[in-house]
Parts: sequence; C-alpha cells; structure tokens
Amino acid sequence: MVSEDVDVLEALASLPTLHHPTVSPDGREVACYYDVTGRNELHVLDVASGELTQWSDGDVPRDARWPVVWGADGDRVYFHRDDAGDEQNDIWAVTRDGEVRPVVEMDGQAVIHDVSADGARLLFGSSRDGQMNVYGHDLATGETTKLTDYDRAVWNSHRSPDGDCIAYATNETDDYDNRDVYVADADGSNPRNLELGDVGAETAPVDWSDDGDALLVTDNTPDLGRAGVYDLATEEVRWLGDDTFQETPVAFLGDGRVLVTRDRDAVTVPVVYDRETGAGRELDLPEGVTTFRFFGPSNHELADGRLVLTHTTPTRRPELLAYDLDTDDTETLVAAEHGPFDSADFADAEYFTVESDGVPETPQRAVEHDPYESFEIGALLYDSGERPSPLVVNPHGGPRGRDAKSFDLYTQVLVARGYSVLQVNYRGSSGRGRAFAEELIDDWGGAEQGDGGYSAYWQAVQFPDLYDATVAWIGIADLDDMYENTMAHFRTELMVKYLGDPEESPDLYAERSPVTHVENVDAPILVVHGVNDRRVPVSQARIVRTALDEAGYEEGEGGDFEYRELGEEGHASSDQAQKLRMFRLLDDFLGRRVGPER
Repeated sequence: MVSEDVDVLEALASLPTLHHPTVSPDGREVACYYDVTGRNELHVLDVASGELTQWSDGDVPRDARWPVVWGADGDRVYFHRDDAGDEQNDIWAVTRDGEVRPVVEMDGQAVIHDVSADGARLLFGSSRDGQMNVYGHDLATGETTKLTDYDRAVWNSHRSPDGDCIAYATNETDDYDNRDVYVADADGSNPRNLELGDVGAETAPVDWSDDGDALLVTDNTPDLGRAGVYDLATEEVRWLGDDTFQETPVAFLGDGRVLVTRDRDAVTVPVVYDRETGAGRELDLPEGVTTFRFFGPSNHELADGRLVLTHTTPTRRPELLAYDLDTDDTETLVAAEHGPFDSADFADAEYFTVESDGVPETPQRAVEHDPYESFEIGALLYDSGERPSPLVVNPHGGPRGRDAKSFDLYTQVLVARGYSVLQVNYRGSSGRGRAFAEELIDDWGGAEQGDGGYSAYWQAVQFPDLYDATVAWIGIADLDDMYENTMAHFRTELMVKYLGDPEESPDLYAERSPVTHVENVDAPILVVHGVNDRRVPVSQARIVRTALDEAGYEEGEGGDFEYRELGEEGHASSDQAQKLRMFRLLDDFLGRRVGPER
C-alpha cells in the first residue's frame, strides 16, 4: 500500500512514460520520447549497453502526441514541433551532438510519413493548402513539392526502396466510407488505383517489401480488417489469416515473415505470419495490449533480429521489450516505472458483454429513438473495492477507437480516489469489423449513446436521469460549429462521413447537437477544454457556456456548472504538469459533487 504521506495524484502524474519507440536504421539503438526528467525529451537507448542518453533539452514539445523518425544516417532524429499543443506541426531535427534546427516550416499540420533510403528526401502529409495531402522535401535544396492534390484526405504515404514510386491511401468515390490504395511515380504523377477492396471498404498501404516488389496492405472488405501482400508484378494479393479476428498489418519482417496485431475482445496480441505459407502464430506474451510504432518508416527489428514492442496490462504500465521470434524469450529494454506504487495498488479490468438495442431503460429527454438492432456490447469494469463507490462512466472518444486491457492512468487516478470506472465499447468502436464501426454513420447521437458512449454532453441532455454529475472534457456540443472550425481532414473524414454535409442535412446537425437541448441538463456539469485544440476547437466549450448562461443556469462552484479553459494545451496532453492539473480538476469537482468521503 502507498504511504499516507504520498500525494497520490502528484505521484501518479509523475510516473515516467515512454512514447513512440523507433528502431535506428542499423538496429542498434531505439529513439523515443521519455519524461523521466519531469518533461518530455528525446532519448536514445543503446540496446547493447542499456544506456539511455538524452538528446534534446527542452526543444521537443511537452506533449508527446506525434512520433519521432530516424534519419537514414542514424545521426539525427526528426520530430514534430507545434505551438503549445495546437498540432500545427513543423518538422525539426535533433542530431547526436545536440544540434536542433527546423527542417520544414509551413502553415497547417505536417506529419512525417517516410524518409528515403539515402536520407536525402522526406515524405510527409500536410494540410498547408486546406486538405491533408502528400508533400516531398529535398533536404539538400530545401525545396518542398506538393505531390498529391485530392479533395479528400490522403494518408499512409510510403516511398518504395528504390525511390521510384510512392504508395498512399485516399478516396475519389462518392462513398465517404471508401478508401483505396494508390501507387504513383515518385513525383506524384501517374497515380494508379490498385482496386483492392470493394467500394465502401477501407484499404491502405502499410509497408514496402525490401525488394520493392510487394506492398503490405490492409482491407476490411469482408468486414473484419485483414492484412494482405500485394504483388505489384502480378497485381494479385494474398490475404493472411482466416477472418476470425480483426487484424491490422504492421510491417514486413526479415526471413519472409509479416507482423500484424490481432484484436480479441479487450486484448491486442502480435501475430507473425509466414509470407509464403500463410501460417501464423500469436506471440507468447501476458494478456494485455501490445503496440508498435504506428507510422513512419517500418523498422521494428534490432540488429540481432529481435522484435521491439511495447506491452502493457491494466495493472502494469507500458514497458519496452525485445522479443526473440525463435525462442519466444523477452528482454526488458526499458522497464515500467511505478514510483511508490506496485501492481497490486492498481485496479484490474473485468471484461464483460451486455446486449443492447441502443435504447436504455431510462427516459430519452432530447431525441426519442425506437429500439435498434441488438448487439453484444463489450465493456471494462474497474472496481475500486470501496463501498460505497460512485461509478464513473468513461467511454473512449473517437468515435473510432476502443478501450482495452492496457494501463489507463486516468482510470487509476479515479480508482485511487474511491471511484469505480466503466468503459464501454459502444457500436461504432473499432476492433469488431467494418459493419460494427459503420453503425454510427448517419446516426451520430443515436444508438451508440444508448450503448453507453461517447459524448458526455449528449449523455447529460439525452439521459440526465442516469447521472449525478458530468465532466465534459474536450466535448463536441455544436456540430455546425465543429464542421466550420475543425481541421479539413477531420471535417471530411469525421463530420461529413458520419453526418453528411450540413447544407444537405441541417436538421440532423441541429437535432444531434447537445447544445440544442441544453435545457435538459439536470446535474452539475464541469466544462473543460484546451484553448489550443484544433481538432475540437475551444469554441465548442464557449458555445456551451453561453447557452447554459442564457438558459438560466448559474456558473460557479456552488452553481449548476463550472467552466475551465486549459492554457498552453490542445487536444489533451501527456505532459506531467498538465496531467496533474487535470487530475486535480477532476478530483476537486467530483469530490465536491458526488465523491466518496475520504
């Protein structure tokens, strides 16, 4: 048990966390973000010696949202630098001797996708001209060239090993659910749709084979996501697995193997397939969640062939491991930091399912829905063990996302203060296939809210009888305003995809906006929002504040609602000080409004 003189919230916020581990080109080092000093900094691990060296000194962002990428020479690491979490990233580099300089500075959001084999060119996505498209940057000349020009967002661009081609994903159809794989010349000319999936399915390139003859691709045509190897010469694709589980391709490995992750209920496990035979096996790891770097050059293997991965469970924080594919032995490269806690101090997650028709047995105050199709909805319960123990319903955002058996710091903060926590993977969540994910389309604020997600604002106005208090952190309240003020790729790939164009469906935008029904709020509500958020602009919170005030609700600690804008913060933050600020806000509000006596 933790000593009584320990400030639990500060101790939890101060636990060092490693982000975005990425293997160097020679396989001997791993670069990562790590906040062991109290601030996020770039560190490099020498695998042989175990020595962890800090390269940056306050130059990288406080929030470790965006990944780091090695230069081809192994003497520099690229990172994404923004202004106080606003995600309008420029691309910078830090060298082994500590030199830090800008590489690409431009309007909008810039995100590195790939580095050429000779290290001379960068491939990156940018919203400079509005929509997210692909750009190339010549490091010698400093010239930046726009390579694609699509109306819909372009994702997952990868340069072929010989530098002659690029692969990427976008959508040129009228079906907003669709996404296709394209291969084009290196300058973006002569794009060719590989036509891998059905119209309405989502496909994307993930990795080039070392010889450049094949692409590793993902596709959800059969419903569950699957991995495939596309042969560019024969234009044929070999699909891996038997479509029993949702699988996501990660990378080609040496010796003709392919790495994917598999979602089973609330766990994610790594699977290795033989590229030729299609035989696959799950790696031998404790039940939990295994993750790999999610974009940038796909190097996941050390020089000795071991696989680098991050593994976590509900009671064990993320740790960096090296996995031997031949012996199934693991070595801990960076151990999980638990500070004054041990695993027994944290609540484990109980996974269970319930049948839901999207209409709970409580009055629907905003919009009346008839029962929908029934689904088995998965959920995780973290029981604090205290009695009485108020229940906090905390489903994931997204809406495409998934709660799983990984360490959740905010959940453990709540549990430590005597609350039990329920996380619901409502319809629309990922991990269960295309049909389940698409249930949200044209019904934002409908059945998924009856399942138990995903908007605190909507829960407060649709099912107010269920709750004694609401915390709306980074919430969406006014769909028209969200459409007008979010980034272009969120506008098309989130708003239009799930709701249609507001000019074509204005009634739906108005009806499913929580602010339209603000008079239904019947319990204290805390509105919290980062001022620099460009995904969900702070205007959402300000609109709610004005609407509550105009409806006669009183603001203040003893009033009907409380309001807090978070300076120097965007769409949440991994920074220790900023996490602690949010922990204290939650603890204070819930403690005064509903909390167990302490």
